[in-house]
Amino acid sequence: MGVFRLQSLVANAKQLIKLDNKHQKDVPKGYLAVYVGEIQRKRFVIPLSYLDQPLFQDLLRRSEEEFGFNHPMGGLTIPCCEEAFNHLTTQLHN
Repeated sequence: MGVFRLQSLVANAKQLIKLDNKHQKDVPKGYLAVYVGEIQRKRFVIPLSYLDQPLFQDLLRRSEEEFGFNHPMGGLTIPCCEEAFNHLTTQLHN
């Protein structure tokens, strides 16, 4: 995937964040609510800094492939199992 495509993907995710945060007053500034799960979705609040991380960008690509930019939960939906997401965010946090 080219650099331009990746920048476009991150820019679209950030635009979704702006729209989503207007409706989610319980998400602190600098954070994003995402919905994770393959069947049943669980809500997580993550730092925006994750958007710049290559591991998280892989999830954004998968999300775009599955949902485009029409996310059924109203926020960014990540199509992976909760356990894998927890593992990834633990890696990003360290």
